[in-house]
Amino acid sequence: MDQLIEDQRSYFRTGETRTLKFRKNQLKRLRNAIEANTSSILQALKMDLNKPEYEAYASEIAFLYQEIDHAVRYLKRWMKPRRAKTPLVFAPASSSVLPEPYGITLIIGPWNYPFQLIIAPLIGAIAAGNTSILKPSELAPHTSRVIAEIIDKTFSPSYIAVVEGGAETTQNLLDEKFDYIFFTGGTAVGKVIMEAAARHLTPLTLELGGKSPVIVTDDADSDTAAKKIVWGKFINAGQTCLAPDFVLVQESIRENLIERVAHYIRAFYGENPQKSHYSRIINQRHFERLSKMMDRGRIVAGGEMDASDLYIAPTVFEGISLADPIMKEEIFGPLLPVLSFQTLDEAISVVNTFAKPLALYLFTKNRESRNRVIHETSSGGLCINDTVIHVGNYFLPFGGVGESGLGVYHGKDGFDTFSHLKSVFKKSSRWDIPFRYPPYRRSVTFLRRLFE
Repeated sequence: MDQLIEDQRSYFRTGETRTLKFRKNQLKRLRNAIEANTSSILQALKMDLNKPEYEAYASEIAFLYQEIDHAVRYLKRWMKPRRAKTPLVFAPASSSVLPEPYGITLIIGPWNYPFQLIIAPLIGAIAAGNTSILKPSELAPHTSRVIAEIIDKTFSPSYIAVVEGGAETTQNLLDEKFDYIFFTGGTAVGKVIMEAAARHLTPLTLELGGKSPVIVTDDADSDTAAKKIVWGKFINAGQTCLAPDFVLVQESIRENLIERVAHYIRAFYGENPQKSHYSRIINQRHFERLSKMMDRGRIVAGGEMDASDLYIAPTVFEGISLADPIMKEEIFGPLLPVLSFQTLDEAISVVNTFAKPLALYLFTKNRESRNRVIHETSSGGLCINDTVIHVGNYFLPFGGVGESGLGVYHGKDGFDTFSHLKSVFKKSSRWDIPFRYPPYRRSVTFLRRLFE
């Protein structure tokens, strides 16, 4: 590991990664490698999470093509120095901001979208001119192996390398000094990553999660809301950092919304989701964690489990209180509590009792309700009249706030995340201000007038 990091540091110092031509070529090589290995990627995702091919391609591969193409198209513009104004008191001078690569980056990926969530940050790292060491999740071993094989065949390890292994391997990596760390995963591990980064004063991005709520007001189209909630919640069996965690629905439409949610579960996954295109829980530990959450409230849809198949049906609960275990942590599985509220004040109050989530979803047709939720709540992102889909807009920064994350990426924001924005101040040598130097012969009154 020491030698790998030293090799990358030596390669970065050659300056080869800094040129526009090099960066664009590497992005195109990455795209071609993904395309050439699509079948292997899809097979690995099937083996690790039972992901249906259609869903896996849309969420783990097609998304990356868009990110790469967008970066290649705009990279020249992103790399240019950005002009900045200069106060008149410093004239004659010019100012600019120059994006420059950090150096060696460490990218640690999660298991729920094990391909996309390690390659998407890599796109930003490549675009910004860095070298990278990737650490895929050991909980998705087949995908980890495919990632290692693709990267090994496509890039020199002195430029981009994969290190596989478990928690001990991750800790060994964190003991090393990197120039930037990018982590996607849970909040508890995020704190460990941040503590390790602090030992070297290494800047980092943490993409975490949280209990992302859904508010449905009585003027919303409950059928459309139900369809989009079911889609966003149960893709990947609820193992999505952006998945709706719980629903707050206005009491007057509660029964109708629950009926439509149950309808769309059947429409999407049939009477027996276990035999449909439906993902599985990642491992026995997470299966047991989720099963313990199911002993409170009243199940109004689903509830079936099969430990031997790591299967938990799409399940909807009523009669849940904020004190129940299912409301105490991020669910990260196919369990959907539905709570009701009388007024929007009450719904906003409930949302604000939780830590700031990665996403907040609002279904309403009312402009005043929309503006209140925008201005009276805080979340990594706010998605109105849809769920999850905003993550695909690479013109928007994506990231959390507070316990749901630190920093953003995607598109230009990914480039900026992996770039140090260096201030460049250029002073003309044709004229110098004599009164800046001692001995000081001007009064403070003169300075005050000058700066004002």
